[in-house]
Amino acid sequence: MAADDRTAGDRTGDGRQRAARDGPPPLGAAFWRLWTSAALSNLADGIFKVALPLVAVRFTDSPTLIAGLTFALTLPWLFFALPAGALADRLDRRRMMLGANTVRAVLPAVLAVAALTGAGSLWVLYAVAVCVGVTETVYDTSAQSILPQVVPRERLSRANGRLHAAELTANEFVGPPLGGFLVAAAAAAAFAAPVALWAAAVAALLLVRGPFRIERERNTTVRGDIAEGLRFLRRHRLLRTLAAMVGVANFATSATWAVLVLYAVGPGSAMGLSEPAYGLLLTAAAAGSLVGSLVAERVERALGRARSLALTVLVGVPFLGAPAVTADPFAIGAAFFAGGLSIAVWNVITVSLRQRVTPDRLLGRVNSVYRLLAWGTMPLGAAAGGLLAQFSGLRAVFAAMALLTLARLAGMLVVTDRAMDAAERDAGRS
Repeated sequence: MAADDRTAGDRTGDGRQRAARDGPPPLGAAFWRLWTSAALSNLADGIFKVALPLVAVRFTDSPTLIAGLTFALTLPWLFFALPAGALADRLDRRRMMLGANTVRAVLPAVLAVAALTGAGSLWVLYAVAVCVGVTETVYDTSAQSILPQVVPRERLSRANGRLHAAELTANEFVGPPLGGFLVAAAAAAAFAAPVALWAAAVAALLLVRGPFRIERERNTTVRGDIAEGLRFLRRHRLLRTLAAMVGVANFATSATWAVLVLYAVGPGSAMGLSEPAYGLLLTAAAAGSLVGSLVAERVERALGRARSLALTVLVGVPFLGAPAVTADPFAIGAAFFAGGLSIAVWNVITVSLRQRVTPDRLLGRVNSVYRLLAWGTMPLGAAAGGLLAQFSGLRAVFAAMALLTLARLAGMLVVTDRAMDAAERDAGRS
């Protein structure tokens, strides 16, 4: 009887007092090893994605061809997202991440060798970009699906916040300026660095022990698995709406950032920045993302989830639209900082929600379908940005995409606190 009383006390006042005194429960060694691998992987990704367009401008000044590299990197989400999700629910998710990063470690080496031998060309950049994009669909889908197997669901917001902080810092804060400096030094160095970093990410992930394969109750086909994931998201109005809102945001952001290098870099550009200075400009968004990842849980508690998400939509307007009205790098940097913060808050809240309301056996497929809708728009946005810039000018791209992101507010009619709470209650009963 006394043991039962202590258990009840732990669940009520005594437990809350102990939590306040001792702090939140730890996320565990496995999480921090996963965190280390993710940080290294994203640093490699950040360097690689900045190096591509900076090296490409040595071959062409066409907005369409430069934007085409972003198109090539993100196009695989349209074709490989669904199979990647089905495989993430069939195979060991850690092993899929290991395989994807091993391949990613090899691909930039091709570009480094091409740069050293003088065999580089725009079309070699395109070919490697497509291959890296394919591996990214496998890695990212598995990485989001493995997290609920590493930490308890009640700690997902904190785990996602820490993970996003590491990923965004590496991918957008450290990676871009480092990529800019490396390209200025030598193209081969800019492509050799991701090789080493992705190899180190593989080594860190090998330290995450344990099986990460979901037990299957019956044999099914890959096609049947994909169809089940599609049906789940189609019937889940809340997740479906969030996916559409992210899709619009990513379309607009991809269109803007695909041509930003032409607006910002070189003596003939509006901003007149050097390559390293361009990398530093991008760190403003990364710095905001870092802050947003660390404060997202507190913002969520203070404002509520729906108000927090609505605010992130509003902040996205100057984030994309500032270059339409000014070429001042400090004003644009401030808008980028606020935009990066808002994106991080959005991601922590919505990714944690998706992980809580989706059954583990479906999480890989639901993540892949969600990302097909959310990320599949990125190559379309890059292509649209290049074409719009070609015929209407760069400022027209920034203005149009700012208006498009504002239209996402319509989705907040569905994404309410009541709807999110109800979805979590339903998932808990299933």
